[in-house]
Amino acid sequence: MGGMLVTGGAGFIGTNFVRLALAEGHDRVTVLDALTYAANRTSLDGLDPHRFRLVEGSVCDASVVDELVADHDVVVHFAAESHNDNSLRDPSPFVQTNLVGTYTLLEAVRKHGTRYHHISTDEVYGDLELDDPARFTESTPYNPSSPYSASKAGSDLLVRAWVRSFGVQATISNCSNNYGPYQHIEKFIPRQITNVLSGIRPKLYGAGANVRDWIHVTDHNRAVLRILEAGRVGETYLIGADGEKDNKSVIELVLTLMGQPADAYDHVNDRAGHDLRYAIDSSKLRTELGWAPTYRDFESGLAATIYWYRANEDWWRPIKAATEAKYAAAGQ
Repeated sequence: MGGMLVTGGAGFIGTNFVRLALAEGHDRVTVLDALTYAANRTSLDGLDPHRFRLVEGSVCDASVVDELVADHDVVVHFAAESHNDNSLRDPSPFVQTNLVGTYTLLEAVRKHGTRYHHISTDEVYGDLELDDPARFTESTPYNPSSPYSASKAGSDLLVRAWVRSFGVQATISNCSNNYGPYQHIEKFIPRQITNVLSGIRPKLYGAGANVRDWIHVTDHNRAVLRILEAGRVGETYLIGADGEKDNKSVIELVLTLMGQPADAYDHVNDRAGHDLRYAIDSSKLRTELGWAPTYRDFESGLAATIYWYRANEDWWRPIKAATEAKYAAAGQ
C-alpha cells in the first residue's frame, strides 16, 4: 500500500506531473493510461522502474480501476478526451472517458477511502466576451459550449455529488490552457513551433482575436501537488498564471522568438463553436495555499518550451506528417 495512482499519465499534462512528482520525492507512482493517440509511451522513457510503473488500461474498466485504487493512497485523475474539434465530430468517447471513467474512479475511491484529486478545465464555465473585465472564479456558473466541455462539467458535478453524498475525500482543480514539453503537436502552440522547425508556415484560426489564459504545465502541476498537500477536501481551486493572450499575439511571439518575421503565418477559417475568451482568477489558490507561478511572464515560459521542442525533435518528428495531413484534410 502507498503511492500515487495517476490516470492519463502518458498524456501531456499527466506526463509532466509524473516527472515532477518523482523529482519531488514521491516514492511510488503508477500510471493508468489507455494509450490513445493523445498519449505517448516514450514521454515516460527513462523513469526509475523501482519507483514508476505504467499500466495500459481504461478508467472505464472497473476491475482494473478497483485493483489499482486499492493499492494506492492517492488518485490524481488526468485521463480525459480533451480535443474540442474531435468532440464535435464524435462526442461518444468524451461521454465514455470523461463521465463513465470518472464515475468508475469515484466508486473505487469511495469503496477504499482513497484521497482523490480531479483535474478539470476552465472550459466548463463557457466563455467571456472579449471586452468583459470579468474572470472565472470558483463560484462562476457552469456554461459549457462543446461536447468536450459539457462532459468535463458533468464529471466535476459527479465529484461534488460523491463528496456530498458519500463523503469522498476529493478536491477539484480547473485550470486554464497549458503549454510546455510533451504536448501533442496537434495543439496550438506546439503545432506552430514544430511548423517553424519543419519549414511550414504557421496557421492562425480566423483573425486570431480569441483569448486564452496560458499557464506553463509545470506551474499547473506544482499547484496540483500543493492542493494534494494542503487543499481542503470538497473544495475547488482555479489554477491560472495571469497569462491572457489573444491567439494572434501568441503566434507572432512564437515567430519572433524563433527568429522569423512576426507576420510569417497564414489565416485559416475559424473553428465552429470556438469560444471567445477564457480568463482565470486564481486568488483562492494563491491566498489559501500560497502557490505562485514560477514562469511569471508568458514569454519566458514560451521560450523554454521552444527550446524543448528544438532539443527533442526525435519525440515529435515521427507524428508530424500525419498530424498535418489530418489538418490539411479539414482545410486547417
